[in-house]
Amino acid sequence: MVKEDRSTWKSNYFMKIEQLFEKYTRLFVVHADNVGSKQMQETRIALRGRAEILMGKNTMMRKAIRGQIAKNPNLEKLLPQIVGNIGFVFTSEDLTEIRDTLLSNKKEAPAKAGAIAPLDVFVQPGNTGQGPEKTSFFQALAIPTKIAKGTIEILSEIHLIHKDDKVGASEAALLQMLKIRPFHYGLIINAVYDDGSIFSPAVLDITDDDIVKTFCSGISNIAAVSLAIGYPTTASVPHSIVNGFKNVAAVCLEADIDIPQIATIKEYLADPSKFAAAVTTAAPEAATEEKKEAAKEESEESDDDMGFGLFD
Repeated sequence: MVKEDRSTWKSNYFMKIEQLFEKYTRLFVVHADNVGSKQMQETRIALRGRAEILMGKNTMMRKAIRGQIAKNPNLEKLLPQIVGNIGFVFTSEDLTEIRDTLLSNKKEAPAKAGAIAPLDVFVQPGNTGQGPEKTSFFQALAIPTKIAKGTIEILSEIHLIHKDDKVGASEAALLQMLKIRPFHYGLIINAVYDDGSIFSPAVLDITDDDIVKTFCSGISNIAAVSLAIGYPTTASVPHSIVNGFKNVAAVCLEADIDIPQIATIKEYLADPSKFAAAVTTAAPEAATEEKKEAAKEESEESDDDMGFGLFD
């Protein structure tokens, strides 16, 4: 197979990225540090038919995007995201499903000296299987140990590496000695682009219940402010009507005026025993419901015995 010259390769790259931007309106900006070629190939296979991964030099990506801004001005929002070892994952499928596929394709990796730790690393207490000659190594790292049955035993949990700290040579050597591979590397999503909008991948975790809860909280705040300043709004009108009815009911009761809406209130005020009777009637009904549920659970448990006793 004849290898393309550099100018032809660049021309084909710009043509490909142009086709992808015309075909797709959604993409992930992914960070690809510590991702090997084999792992990248496995990720492409997992996304085959659902998404396309495009990697390249940042200068070429910026140039290709600037060439498309005339057709789609919203692409300019991607330029600040092109920093570091990044790539694009184009898709027309559900963003959450593609996100989950990307995150699931991670590989274990050892802690290498000089690498930035993506998470906190702890060493659990227990037998290490190492001989007494390694005691000085643990002492250099201030790890409390003892000799048990001819091997070194760690006495307590150790916070060996902190997140975002550089891994030291001693820490890396210890983890390698203990055969601990603490890190998992894969494509990390930095941002999501969807039809001109760019946002954090955390937005994909928002559910319909979260939206409804936030919306209701906002309405409650608007109603509270409207009532406090005496400015009627759609959110506060129902509360204003209820408060107005309370005032009307209070005036009617004080002036002994009969209206259908307060008939029940007047009955309870005239004969408080009716209110007590209503409360006592509601209580047995609740107790009856509880008994029915308890009986149902007992019958289900008895059915599980299949009709056999312990000594049958």
